Amino acid sequence: MPGTYPLLTILIFLPLAGCVLLLPLWNRATVARQVAFGVAAGELALTGWLYASWQGLAGGATAVPGYLLLEDRPWIPSFGIRYSLGLDGISLLMVMLTSFTFCVALAVSWNAIKERAVLFLALMLVMEAGIMGVFLSLDLALFYLFWEIMLIPMFFLIGVWGHGRRIYSTIKFFLFTMFGSLLMLLAIIALHLLHARQSGVATFNLHELLHTQLPLATQLWLFAAFFLAFAIKFPLFPLHTWLPDAHTDAPTAGSVILAGLLLKTGSYGLIRFGYPLFPLAAHAFTPLLYTLALLGIFYASLIAFAQEDMKRLVAYSSIGHMGYVAIGIAAWNPVALSGSILQMANHAVTTGALFCLIGMLDERAHTRDISAFGGLWGKIPLWSFFILIFSLASLGLPGLNSFVGEFLILVGTIKTAPMVVVLSFVGIILPLIYMVRLLQEVVFQKERQPLVVNDLDLREMTILAALLLLNIWVGVHPAPFLDMIHLPVQLLTGGAS
Repeated sequence: MPGTYPLLTILIFLPLAGCVLLLPLWNRATVARQVAFGVAAGELALTGWLYASWQGLAGGATAVPGYLLLEDRPWIPSFGIRYSLGLDGISLLMVMLTSFTFCVALAVSWNAIKERAVLFLALMLVMEAGIMGVFLSLDLALFYLFWEIMLIPMFFLIGVWGHGRRIYSTIKFFLFTMFGSLLMLLAIIALHLLHARQSGVATFNLHELLHTQLPLATQLWLFAAFFLAFAIKFPLFPLHTWLPDAHTDAPTAGSVILAGLLLKTGSYGLIRFGYPLFPLAAHAFTPLLYTLALLGIFYASLIAFAQEDMKRLVAYSSIGHMGYVAIGIAAWNPVALSGSILQMANHAVTTGALFCLIGMLDERAHTRDISAFGGLWGKIPLWSFFILIFSLASLGLPGLNSFVGEFLILVGTIKTAPMVVVLSFVGIILPLIYMVRLLQEVVFQKERQPLVVNDLDLREMTILAALLLLNIWVGVHPAPFLDMIHLPVQLLTGGAS
């Protein structure tokens, strides 16, 4: 039986075990790559099995309604800290996304990372363990530990294997994230002390802290600290400025993880912790969240249009797309919230694919400047086909994944905030401008200068084909994923319509 085995612990510690396997392979990069990818593939197989079994798991009884698996053991009893993990439909979608994204990131960096390759692979696996822990933790102290662990490898990935102003981008990333994280830590400690004063029980457990009775003023201060930490990671305007620099200077694998997973930890944290713990404050913050999301959508689209670096253009587009996720969270009803959660995964697949494509082109041409290209449809038609399809997915073309998420977000929001939806529709048009410009100048326009580049190889084709199949699956038949998150979304929103 699944409950007999510590499957959630295995999800977290399997990548760390993979790091141990890499130690004797320090001078054997090729074998180390195979081992690291094998570990990541094992994670993907385990999450795939959990997905295939989730309906059977849902039939079992757990101590917390809506959860498929729970693990809870004492860790630091004197402080009320427990090793508490839980898997519901939302976290299942996120751990599936994590395992899949790391397989993509390792595969796309197969030939790109040559110096200190084994260290790079070890950091990737440590980061996978940290992100898995973030999505599975139900103890706030444990959540904070994994929240910090996942940042350390990204700091080194950008600083050691990045490009351009990598040191500047690394320090900026570190300062932004650490500032928000420290404020959240103070709020976690304050909530722990307030709960202990009320109940006489020292705990960091999420589902026990949900019963803490807090006046609105206290909720506002605590929620503001959580919100700032999550908004930086989102990132919401005007806390977004670290992201374009980090994306631009990170290696391709780093950009894929940043867009696909690190941004999602911010939105996930808001959904799992921020709104449930401080409902009154969250309601009071709703107009601010709508405003910041809309500003981000319009601002990022306008700035993206002015970019000459393809990677920086896609980085700014991420800020706009995550704005729609924020709108769905702010609406906080089952339809909009389901759309936001699905859109988190959609954005990871689509934007991750675009970063892969730009990285593949950069490996060949050693530049990402839009002005350096032209006429690629005739030179590398396979690459051109994939960037066309994923650009259309990014624009929300019906039949591809982003359309479903954005549609649900807007349908769920229209009753409570119709003007936000009207402005959001205008915001949907803006990405059309910069994505058409990108395609026109890079793919279809007449070649500006002679450029010898090869088309995709089998490894790259396999990566992009897997991303495209997943994209089409969600776009055509999203029901399995929506069914999976239906119950936890209903429980989070109280069944509101």
